[in-house]
Amino acid sequence: MSAAEKFTQAFLYNDRWMQYLRGVGTTLLVTVIALLIGVVLGTAVALLRTAHDQRRGKSNPFLWLLNGFLHIYVTVIRGTPMMVQLLIMAMVIFASSRNFTLVGALTLGINSGAYVSEIVRGGLMSVDIGQMEAGRSLGLNYMQTMRFVIIPQAIKAVLPALGNEFIILLKDTSLITFIGGKELLYAAQGIMNRTYEAMFPLLIVAAMYLILVMIFTRMLGILERKLRQSDRR
Repeated sequence: MSAAEKFTQAFLYNDRWMQYLRGVGTTLLVTVIALLIGVVLGTAVALLRTAHDQRRGKSNPFLWLLNGFLHIYVTVIRGTPMMVQLLIMAMVIFASSRNFTLVGALTLGINSGAYVSEIVRGGLMSVDIGQMEAGRSLGLNYMQTMRFVIIPQAIKAVLPALGNEFIILLKDTSLITFIGGKELLYAAQGIMNRTYEAMFPLLIVAAMYLILVMIFTRMLGILERKLRQSDRR
């Protein structure tokens, strides 16, 4: 069978391109869900740990215990493979669930939250402590100072790293195939099982991921340029 015939079997025959598109749709949905979970969870963890770090030795037992728990969460998530986390979630914690795609999105979000927390925490800690003191001297409380003074400056500093985390998250969605999640790679595997040919389905999937990454990288670049232009004004 020629290369053209193999491509036709893998992409055009019986409208198999629709399977890839459905896979892309699921991939984007999982990425968005995981990103929202990761950003919300990571930002909350970063704010709480930063509040603990900025107390400068002032004792607060509750905050100390919470910081210790969050430190364990970040250490465990960052120190164990994503695949192991997926298998634990699918086969142990949610063993009775059959919605493996949603389980995969939740796991990716929890995993991303640990990395986002360190990115955001680094950005918050990079803002000069004088900014916090200036905000407090103007009558703002801690949360108001963080919201109106510290966080806007930190966002600009961490945006490239957050963009990179988003790209990694998009590619990591392919891992949920191994627990039964029905995303882009899952669609390719179904076609491979019908055609008994792996090269073109995998090349098509790789090309689709590459296109998605290039699109989002371009969008992030435009956003970064706009933020830099706003700084000059």
